[in-house]
Amino acid sequence: MSNVFIFITVLVVRLSYAQSPDKDTTSIQSAGAATGAAPLPTHASVEVIEISGTTTTFRPIFTVPTEADTGAPLLPNINDANATDAQTVCPGYTATNVKRTDYGLTATLSLAGPACNVYGTDITTLNLSVEYQSSDRLAVRVVPANVDASNSSQYILPTTLVHQPTIDADADMSSLISDLNFVWSNDPTFSFSVYRKSTGDVLLSTEGTKLVYENQFIEFASALPENYNLYGLGETIHGLRLDFTKTIWAADVGDPIDYNIYGSHPFYLDTRYYEVDSASGILTLATSNETNATADYVSFSHGVYSRNAHGQEILLRPTNITWRLLGGSIDLYFYAGPTQPEVTTAFQSSAIGLPALQQYFTFGFHQCRWGYANWSQLQEVVDNYEAFGIPLENIWTDIDYMNQYRDFDNDAVRYNYTQGEAFLAKLHASGRHYIPIIDAAIYVPNPNNASDAYSTFNRGNDTDSFLTNPDGSIYIGAVWPGYTVFPDWLSDNANAWWTNEMVTWHNKVAFDGAWIDMSEVSSFCVGSCGSGNVTMNPVHPPFQLPGEPGAVIYGYPEGFNLTNATEAAAAASASSSQAAASSTADASSTTPNYLRTTPTPGVRNIDHPPYVINNVQGDLAVHAVSPNATHADGTEEYDVHNLYGSQILNATYNALLAAIPGKRPFIIGRSTFSGAGKWAGHWGGDNTSLWAYMFFSIPQALSFSLFGIPMFGVDTCGFNGNSDEELCNRWMQLSAFFPFYRNHNTLTAIPQEAYVWASVAEASRTAMNIRYSILPYMYTLFYLAHNTGSTVMRALAWEFPNDPALANADRQFFLGPAILVTPVLNQGATSVDGVFPGAGGMGGVYYDWYTLEAQNISTPGANVTIPAPLGHIPVYLRGGYVVPTQEPAMTTRDSRNNPWGVIAALSLEGTAGGSLYMDDGESLVQNATLYVEFTAADNALHASGRGTYNDSNPLANITVLGVQEAVSNVTLNGMYVPQDSVSYNETNKALVVSGLNALTSSGAWKADWVLRWS
Repeated sequence: MSNVFIFITVLVVRLSYAQSPDKDTTSIQSAGAATGAAPLPTHASVEVIEISGTTTTFRPIFTVPTEADTGAPLLPNINDANATDAQTVCPGYTATNVKRTDYGLTATLSLAGPACNVYGTDITTLNLSVEYQSSDRLAVRVVPANVDASNSSQYILPTTLVHQPTIDADADMSSLISDLNFVWSNDPTFSFSVYRKSTGDVLLSTEGTKLVYENQFIEFASALPENYNLYGLGETIHGLRLDFTKTIWAADVGDPIDYNIYGSHPFYLDTRYYEVDSASGILTLATSNETNATADYVSFSHGVYSRNAHGQEILLRPTNITWRLLGGSIDLYFYAGPTQPEVTTAFQSSAIGLPALQQYFTFGFHQCRWGYANWSQLQEVVDNYEAFGIPLENIWTDIDYMNQYRDFDNDAVRYNYTQGEAFLAKLHASGRHYIPIIDAAIYVPNPNNASDAYSTFNRGNDTDSFLTNPDGSIYIGAVWPGYTVFPDWLSDNANAWWTNEMVTWHNKVAFDGAWIDMSEVSSFCVGSCGSGNVTMNPVHPPFQLPGEPGAVIYGYPEGFNLTNATEAAAAASASSSQAAASSTADASSTTPNYLRTTPTPGVRNIDHPPYVINNVQGDLAVHAVSPNATHADGTEEYDVHNLYGSQILNATYNALLAAIPGKRPFIIGRSTFSGAGKWAGHWGGDNTSLWAYMFFSIPQALSFSLFGIPMFGVDTCGFNGNSDEELCNRWMQLSAFFPFYRNHNTLTAIPQEAYVWASVAEASRTAMNIRYSILPYMYTLFYLAHNTGSTVMRALAWEFPNDPALANADRQFFLGPAILVTPVLNQGATSVDGVFPGAGGMGGVYYDWYTLEAQNISTPGANVTIPAPLGHIPVYLRGGYVVPTQEPAMTTRDSRNNPWGVIAALSLEGTAGGSLYMDDGESLVQNATLYVEFTAADNALHASGRGTYNDSNPLANITVLGVQEAVSNVTLNGMYVPQDSVSYNETNKALVVSGLNALTSSGAWKADWVLRWS
């Protein structure tokens, strides 16, 4: 409870000054509030208290009322039995004036009958354009024919905000070999279809449906094959394969399953499997979940990207998909593939950009929690990791470090700059790094209290860097520090202001990256609730914080009662008592009086659109900046809400370039849009310490691989609730194979650092030993992703695209092509079932990481039971691949100074290949790089490099797996390797050549080499 005491004490201290309740408010607070803002008191009372015989005045803590964050009662359209079906009442369109162009066609689409105006105002005339932009990309766009003063409310996404793919330079030739074909019809109204020419398959077809195009509602639909395999469409917590309504509206919410959360990614991958007739070669689409284990299959994958940033729903029904957009345009891009790697590469290269190459240190282990009280406690955590022999690369702080939860300002007592300078000097000297949280909201200082001055706000306000209300007054919401404003990334000055604040603060605190939070953008009240109320600042959020009365954390993972019966019973009893004390009787059992709005011709209702999407928060303004908040160029937040998170990441990227010149910015952000990966990574948000969420971390990570954000991880051991030893043991091992590896939990939850439980410490050391050994491999994967658009974490189906049995496999994954991870995801389990794709008579082989032995798989696709006692995570090397390694250490800096190793996992044919990329690990622009390629064949392993980067660490050992005959002679570049450095194991068929340091003393990669054995 010490952490909550600290938190509440800070609140009391910061609110304990006397104020005049009658003083007039300033211009910032008297501005008109946004529509729907809850009425609040305009001042706080002053009370009197006697302390130790002395009478003093104080201002009690004011808590923003709960009702301030309550929106209108809304019923999502998909759940409303009385909702109008646009398909039954709208006329559709007719295509005329169809003209061929050099790369496709254009046409005019006109309403085919009287306007229906069902969820907005019908757009009478539309323009259609179709472009074959490259050999594998087709663009289909439908926009209003005129956007002028008479139709200005129709927002078309500017290319300055979201890149729009254009015709490739070589499209004259490349488009001629496209496997995609666009056809259209006016029977009975306009529809279009996109075919794959090589198979005749319809990838998307609106035939049999009507196009609906209104200023606040766009609908188009397509049939899908039975038992389709769709992936993507984020961000939600769900299994990898999709089968439900996906809502896209960035929301600050604690990871509910199947609802919209932080990010917006309107892209999906569609994979279709065909059974191949061995005699005729004819392909038959497989539409059953049950496949023939003896049949041959081939798959074709394509991607669809909808370049639209508005709130939207994608309804996935058993045989069809329907898009419903709250505005914007239809701007579709079809990627022919025909495999996932080709789709993903083309999508990133043409539309969203290639992912950022991260600094090397970012792949080390990160530790954080909400509740680290001061610099001394941070030092204790660092020292404990060192004492327990567990690698720690990065220490993070949540909002605890801030001066009253204000960005760019440290608490003067607990996190003062002088102590911070000493802490960071020691931390950096040890090869470690520090990452602080930065929120998207900026505190508004109390104008009646001179000591509440906040220069960050003043500079932003002076440069018009904040969002406004429709009447031009400043928009004031509420977040952690109290009433706050929000940077306007569409204004002329916000980015420069943000950079200045970041640079100024970095001069005081030498942080190494940025953690961007609350960026959906979140606000704890509906509308500009702070207008007229900033003299109450700072104020408490309209909800209880973890550990406060009524919000004590009693939750534990599933099965905790089986291993900790007494403690679980006590927690359950206390939880029930707390729930009973805070419950209120339901005063009414009547059906809610839902708000339903009807369109006004030519006018948008952006606060409550007539079509209600299934938003997790209900009203679009709940727990978010309201849709009518206005940007400097007149754009309303309604139109660009889903872009806010990416815009702040872009601004932070540029700010870090100025604050830490020459180094690649390291940023982890919560809210993202398509393309954010070129600036930042992402963590999975406020998950819960439950086994279910450990499982969901895998499909969430794989989905972000499709979205071009490979730097992904989750709050290991869980954020909300209390973790326990077994869950944390398993989760620390699983996350060791995610690119972003961080342990983080909430205020007042029990500690869950890796050293808290002995078994977790040992499990962490085991998994981290593997992770730090393969850091060169992981870094190479990111280099390839950065340059080619390849993925880092991979679904089994992507590596084995012709096996339909893997279409829904999301409990295992590949790290790159070479490492298969099969974690335990069930409480109490001591074994795990897993498949070994391509093995069992199909030419594939896998080697156990720990024993180096090939797995004996007798049946293709067999679900094999693998022993996995607590503390053991099954990891396998896939035959046919070479993995470079480096001796692990407590930090990545020290690891990079250690000797090298190479593991060659031979295929059944005795071959393998791989690569290694090296640079200085941090510079944005490299002076020198080195790329080494490995090839194993004919009892020899070759290493061939190109580039001038110099690494002087020697090669210590080479391990070759799958060597079928005993070895008596080994040479390196023709030089005999002594017998005492050669070990061959007859049982596991592993050849280990050690003691190569002397033969490679000038550096493992100084020159090309070949290892031969016989």
